[in-house]
Amino acid sequence: MNPQTKHVCVIGAGIVGLSTAWRLMQDGWQVSVIEESAAPGLVTSYANGAQLSYSYVAPLAEPSALSNLPKWLLKKDGPLRIHPSLSPEFLRWGLSFASHCTTARAHQTTRDLLGLGYLSRRILRKWLADVPASWAASAGLDYRTNGKLVVFRDPAALATASTQVAYQRSLDVGCEQYVLSAAECVDKEPALADMQSKLVGGIYTPSEDVVDSHGLCMYLERLIVSRGGELRYDTRITDAVIEGQRCVALKLKSQSAALDEGDASAQVEEYKADFFVVAAGLSSRELLQKFGTRAPLLGLKGFSITLDCEHGIAPSVSITDSHHKIVFAKLGHRLRVAGMVDLGRENRDIEAPRIAALIKQSQDNFPEAGDYSKVQTWAGLRPATPSGRPIVDQTVCENVYANIGHGTLGLTLAAGSADLLADKMAGRPSSLPMMPFSFKAAQEFSTAAS
Repeated sequence: MNPQTKHVCVIGAGIVGLSTAWRLMQDGWQVSVIEESAAPGLVTSYANGAQLSYSYVAPLAEPSALSNLPKWLLKKDGPLRIHPSLSPEFLRWGLSFASHCTTARAHQTTRDLLGLGYLSRRILRKWLADVPASWAASAGLDYRTNGKLVVFRDPAALATASTQVAYQRSLDVGCEQYVLSAAECVDKEPALADMQSKLVGGIYTPSEDVVDSHGLCMYLERLIVSRGGELRYDTRITDAVIEGQRCVALKLKSQSAALDEGDASAQVEEYKADFFVVAAGLSSRELLQKFGTRAPLLGLKGFSITLDCEHGIAPSVSITDSHHKIVFAKLGHRLRVAGMVDLGRENRDIEAPRIAALIKQSQDNFPEAGDYSKVQTWAGLRPATPSGRPIVDQTVCENVYANIGHGTLGLTLAAGSADLLADKMAGRPSSLPMMPFSFKAAQEFSTAAS
């Protein structure tokens, strides 16, 4: 296949979709992007945790998850909450998740995600090596390598993390991490001084980065347009035209036209391309059904606050509070705080009790960071597979592909999964094994569970 003669349509203008579009353009594809929102990166990618956590990819599905299940079901204000549902989709996902909660499978997923994370780091740093200052400023990119420090208050939790560090070091994938004492944590990040007495130690990784996800989406949009790519916003996909094993067109409806004229009178357009890539976050679950493909995705709801820290005492190093399961990333003069995982509640409502808890926990760590009465709030759904591995694969339609299911690691893994997809669509060998990121691997246990 010669990509220079082919037109590919990418569905989704979040961080995964735009990374995919830009990577395919680098291969010479003619690229267009279709997005239901009014601009890039307004949904899951808008205000996430901002940490590029290449070395922190241990999956949610691991042995302790099952023993913690009663606590997650009963504790209403915990960092992870489960809202049980009797829907077949939720039950299939939950049973498949449970099947992955073994040491062997958790270790295999960690190996797979570390490889993808380090590929992503190499690709993204290449993309951001020579960003014009004016472009970075206008996009609000706020990208830098500042290292990451995970702090612990419980000796047992630190011991478990230290075991994970030793395991990752044994894989010989270049994972540079250090176990620090509480005093050494404060030496590394002086903003932790107020909470030193609560800490027992931490894990420091010097190679981790931060970037504003929405800013990165804006930057990628500019790159795509500068290379001649097309981006269509406010556009909803109503159906797909399938002939045999191929999709020949999408049926599109303008969101603005639907609002102006009413759904019944809004004109439907058939949009043709040679290939299609579904990279639309949680919406991919429904979209893929139009192509005869089932994707085992569940939305992991998370929350964030952003505050002005220009005149406050905020950490320069990225911080993860292991006790509260929240992350802190300084983006220019802003501090982004994000965390929590809610399963079984797939909406983007801003829940006041969750935001209040996030503010309280943030003040517990960094009381002088800024004015917590003036925070910006966000809630988003991270589309996750039961194993925690994304799906980067061809669907049952031979010209339709998917790049989905990155869970809480969408920002971290987007560039790497885009590179894998580019290799697959070009028919060339990839730098990583593709099987772990296939539909078959994702559905192996979910099919058995159903």
